[in-house]
This record gives sequence, C-alpha cells and structure tokens, in this order.
Amino acid sequence: MILLLFVAFLGCRPDKEEKKPILTREGEEVEVKYASGLNIVDFGDHMIITVENPWPNADRTYRYLLAEEGADVSQNIKFDERIKIPVEKIVVTSTTHIPSLEILEAEKLLIGFPGLDYISSEKTRKLISEGKIKEVGKNEALNTESLLDLKPDVVIGFSIDGSNKSFNTLQKSGIPVVFNADWTESSPLGKVEWIKFFGAFLGKMETANAFFEEVEQEYLAARELAKEAKETPTVVAGAMYKDQWYLPAGNSWQALFIKDANANYHFGQTEGTGSLSLSFETVLAEAAHADFWVGPAQFTSYEELKNASQHYTRFEAFKNQNIYTFASEKGETGGVVFYELAPMRPDLVLKDLISIFHPQLLPDYNTTFYKPME
Repeated sequence: MILLLFVAFLGCRPDKEEKKPILTREGEEVEVKYASGLNIVDFGDHMIITVENPWPNADRTYRYLLAEEGADVSQNIKFDERIKIPVEKIVVTSTTHIPSLEILEAEKLLIGFPGLDYISSEKTRKLISEGKIKEVGKNEALNTESLLDLKPDVVIGFSIDGSNKSFNTLQKSGIPVVFNADWTESSPLGKVEWIKFFGAFLGKMETANAFFEEVEQEYLAARELAKEAKETPTVVAGAMYKDQWYLPAGNSWQALFIKDANANYHFGQTEGTGSLSLSFETVLAEAAHADFWVGPAQFTSYEELKNASQHYTRFEAFKNQNIYTFASEKGETGGVVFYELAPMRPDLVLKDLISIFHPQLLPDYNTTFYKPME
C-alpha cells in the first residue's frame, strides 16, 4: 500500500502557464493559476466545475453543477452531476482531502471514509473515535450499503483508470459522485490549488482563495531563498521494491521539489511525470556518489535498509548518513502524515528540503515531514 501511494504521489503533470480570471457572458471564471485539471465558473447562485484528466490518459472531461437552493440555472447548461451547495454531509475517499476540510473548518461535515486507519490528523481522528465518521470500505470497493444508509450530499472520489463499479452503483441510487483530480497534478502549487474545489462545495471560496494565496507566497519566497545557496548538492530518491528501484521521473511532484530547493536530482533530466522503474545497477551507476538520499519509500532506519538489501550500503549517502525519510512521521493508527498533509502544504515540504540541502539558509529550522533516518 505504501509503495502504491508513493508511486501515485510521484505521478502527475508539470506547471501550466498562469491563467487570469475572465468574464463570460453569464459568469466569472475563478482564477486557477497552477492546477491543470481544474476550472471553476461562478454564476453567483451556482457554479460550474470542470475536471479535466481525472485520471492519467482519461478520454473524457467531467462537468459538475453546484447550485444553491432556488438557483436560477440556465436550461442550456449540461452537466454530469448536480449538487446542492453548500453541502452538509460529505464523504471523501483520499487522505489528501482531509486537510482541505480542516483548513476550511468543515471536518464535522465528514460522515464517511474508506480506510479510517490511514487518516492521521488528530482533529479528524477525534471525530472518528466519537463515532461521527463511519468506515465505508475501500476506494476500489466501497461499501455501497453503508453509504446509502449515510445518505451523503456528495461523494468526492478519485479513480486510477475510471473503472470503479461502486461509484456507478451510488450514482444509480441517487448519490452524486464527483471526481477530484488533485493527485494527477505534478506542480506543488497545482496540488494545493485544489482547495478551491472544496471551497466551491462548502461555500467557502474566500477562505480557500486566502489559504492558497498564503501558501503560494510562502512557497515562492522559499524558492527564491534557495537560489541564494552557493552550492548545488546532488540527490537520489526512492528505493527498491522486489527487483526494481522506483523513483520520481524528471517532471514529477517530488522531482520539482528537489529542483526548487536548488539541488541537482540525478534523474531530473528524464521524461515523464510519474515514477521510473529502474534496475539497481542503473541507479547505482548514476547516483552512487549522490550527496543526499530523500524519500526512501517506507524505510525509516539504516538497519531496515541494510536488512532489505546490502547493496544500499554502497551509496555514499548511506555511508555518510545523509538519508532523509518522510515515512517516520505517522498518525496514531499508522497513516503517514506526508501522504495526507504534504499536498496542501508544499511550502513546508520545500522548506524541509532547503533546510536539509542548505542548512545555512534556514538555521534552527525544525522540519515537518522529512526527518533524518535513524
């Protein structure tokens, strides 16, 4: 499961050119600067959200009508789902959705989630312990009976390839299912911008916009700070699963973080926005002398790495104990905090890496996600 999440987080697309809000004949386009798969048009008492590329190589686009009660909606508008807003009962299906709800102070609207143990946030875990959030199976096989009993206003889903039969069952039963494609973004600021998606459903667009702008400013300021470093260290990432080493491709989410932290990722020139699957020999030949090693999958200690494969000890980053992991920070039931919170706080991820690669730029900084391997 950890590997699948790791690979999923790596896969996505690069930044797109910034867009400025435009006025249409009937509505105003909400500014979306970095997220390549999201478009929101505000008509006052209703909105149209368009989700492009909801999964890799998707062959269709989804349009959702979000309407207040009594909204004056044109008969000519075509949509895949109509949802009354603001929603009062919601089910989400990815831990990456949890921070958005909490940031918008809407976690109490969450009534169901598949795989409760993966949730790390203390605030949401308290609601789980109080029985206010129900277990609803797995994303690939949701417990439709439980969901029908819960009667959510909307289920926010995601799909790897668009073949989730549970979603079809729910839709036929009258429960709206909406795809969220934050995970397909490779741009760090593109991922966090999907908080505007939740802002639309919850009637909290102003709060969502304000949060995004704050994170954007912090991220861009940190990126500028990183440029002041006089040296550019070299970096390798990932780890082996069975006989293959999985690591981020050159335009992936994690690779872009490394670049923005002013470090030289050994596989930064590779094509693609997902993950690479390489032989150990290929990685060793390219990155044996890398200064740092970040994100070694699920490993949290040098002993674990050594026991998994003696070959890991051949890397200078291992010998010099310059390996940093995000897998050691977990919630009380074992969920990795990075997978949940990092997409909404790319500014903290970037500052973590800057403090590791260029400690003189952020003296006395305490990292949030990346910790020295034990």
